[in-house]
Amino acid sequence: MASSAASRPRPVGYIRWTICILLFAAVVLSYVDRLVLPVLKPMLQAEYGWSETGYGYVNVAFQAAYGIGFLFFGRLIDRVGAKAGYLIAMGTWTVAHMAQALVTSTLGFAIARIPLAIGESGTYPAALAAASEWFPQRERALAIGIFNAGANVGAIVTPLIVPALTLWLGWESAFWGTGLLNLVWIAAWVIYYRRPREHPRITEAEVAYIESDPPIVQQPVPWRRLLATRQAWAYMSGRFLIDPVWWMFLFWLPDFLSRRYAIDLKGYGPPLIAIYVIADIGSILGGWASSRMLARGVSANRARKLAMLGCALIVVPVAFAAYAPSAWIAVLLIGLACAGHQGFSSNLFSMPSDLYPRWAQGSIVGLGGFAGAAGGMLMSTYAGWVLQTVGSYTPIFLFCGIAYLLALAVVHAINPSYAPVTKFAPVEEPTT
Repeated sequence: MASSAASRPRPVGYIRWTICILLFAAVVLSYVDRLVLPVLKPMLQAEYGWSETGYGYVNVAFQAAYGIGFLFFGRLIDRVGAKAGYLIAMGTWTVAHMAQALVTSTLGFAIARIPLAIGESGTYPAALAAASEWFPQRERALAIGIFNAGANVGAIVTPLIVPALTLWLGWESAFWGTGLLNLVWIAAWVIYYRRPREHPRITEAEVAYIESDPPIVQQPVPWRRLLATRQAWAYMSGRFLIDPVWWMFLFWLPDFLSRRYAIDLKGYGPPLIAIYVIADIGSILGGWASSRMLARGVSANRARKLAMLGCALIVVPVAFAAYAPSAWIAVLLIGLACAGHQGFSSNLFSMPSDLYPRWAQGSIVGLGGFAGAAGGMLMSTYAGWVLQTVGSYTPIFLFCGIAYLLALAVVHAINPSYAPVTKFAPVEEPTT
């Protein structure tokens, strides 16, 4: 053991962490770009007479394109590589994002947000491919955790940037101003990103450290074989039920604060920042809870599901958020729900790596992302219809309150033993 540890390359060099910072910035920008419209929604709705169902269909268009793109973007990146893949992804979504400044109707935004969603669907596949190139397995989870934190940072930054730009230069500037930040990132990516052995500033010691893991032989598995496993359906069902709640928070919270508590564009910053800071805490604690139990010898089945149960219970009070007597009590309830979501997700998202060989995990993640986007489409349609006909967020928050307990029950019913997949069922080839 001692000789093995001594022969392992030491983690010298810093270039890989500079790459990680670029990946973190890309995730931040992707969330900023998708959240500009939700922040502007109450103002644009008042100015241009949008219906609630119309705005719901804008989100349906985004989620449909995002789900389909998420399903197929990984294969494109496998073909062209992380560098070209991220350029294609961010280039596509940047053009579409800035084009939103040219439209005023819900139909126009729905059309513009389709390529926005397709481009943004490449964010995580490209980032994961880059992390795989630049980090050995023992550091990769840390790198992924760092750039994944960009999601909540983007959600915190957006209500600060967008109102300032809008009040200064008009609402159109919120789209092209944030789009210009993407162009800066693209320039940095083109100039700086290389494969480790091709990077001009990297040391041989850092290359040796990055390449210290044994190579993994990729064994592509058709989706039909993955879908023959109950573990895939457990993961997809969980994503289908909980992702819509997160999408609802992302796309509708500014409208809820405006409608229920008369908070305007200038006042969104503090409550939204508080909500997503609480969400970050939940993400850390949810992952820590199951990791702590695993370290004490608790089975993965029990540790993951107990952690998810605790997170699901934290979400339940959000069912009463529409009746909160003050905005800050509502913010607390919603913040706890977002924390519960992030903690629940950190354990649910561990299922592919817990239960599948590494070479099948990307495809499972893609199927889960597609299922989550499909659930988000239904939630957007439902939310638009409820607000148009009932005029209250109460039915929406009631679903949010029970969604995680329901998801855990479904995941447990489909895969009660949390058994890893050791082999895939054969699929008969068509006869000729």
